[in-house]
Amino acid sequence: MIEIRFDDVDALRRQVSGEFGHWGESCAVSQEMIDAFAELTTDKQWIHTDPQRAAAGPFGGTIAHGLLVLSLMPAVRPATVFGLVGWRSAANYGIGALRFLQPVPAASNIHARSRLLSVEAHRRGTLLTQSVEIQVVGANKPALVFDLQLLYMA
Repeated sequence: MIEIRFDDVDALRRQVSGEFGHWGESCAVSQEMIDAFAELTTDKQWIHTDPQRAAAGPFGGTIAHGLLVLSLMPAVRPATVFGLVGWRSAANYGIGALRFLQPVPAASNIHARSRLLSVEAHRRGTLLTQSVEIQVVGANKPALVFDLQLLYMA
């Protein structure tokens, strides 16, 4: 893995790619996890929490909340082909173009892959934007896609 200083915008821009990298580690999405998320967020819609009713529903069983799947991104985030060095803190700056495309059934495993879309000098550091896909392992289409912006600061 190559190391690039977080503020070397030109070197980072050379890492921008139209191709997604490798899939990261997988993570199980259990019914217990879905139920805990429903409790925490008070989103107890039957499609997520009632296996009997959901069995006769549009997906043949319970599915994970889209925001639960999004929140699992750190658990499934793939390694990058470069390492950023020299930064002291990083902050989520935003999420763009978020789309929920496929359901994530309970008891599924998910994984993610990403590609670097853009690099911008920012008054507080360097802003990296990555396109991220999270997908059920073995599925043909991603469950969700989004652009993740991270701000790296000195």
